[in-house]
Amino acid sequence: MPRSVNSVASRARRKKVMKQAKGYYGRRKNVWTVAKNAVEKAMLYSYRDRRNKKRTFRALWITRINAGARLHGLSYSQFMGKLRANNVELNRKVLADLAMNNPEAFKAIVNKVK
Repeated sequence: MPRSVNSVASRARRKKVMKQAKGYYGRRKNVWTVAKNAVEKAMLYSYRDRRNKKRTFRALWITRINAGARLHGLSYSQFMGKLRANNVELNRKVLADLAMNNPEAFKAIVNKVK
């Protein structure tokens, strides 16, 4: 009995990867082995960086809150400690947005917790 290979599935699998490699430079876009490696590496990077994005945004929010708090004579840690003590439940994302785009509201929050 002849060897049976599921070429339909193999072609579909290759076609899917080649479609993902569209827009890559050089042989990464049209040579199967190079494209397969490039797409696999890209997937690893995207998985890793979806997690890193959360860290970098948190760091950005903290920097913005710190800058806003220091304008009113508090450090970031003092400000956050006083927020917790006064049961103000605003997350860092909202606080950073207020510090950047609505300084009057941020000042009101600082005055409330001082």
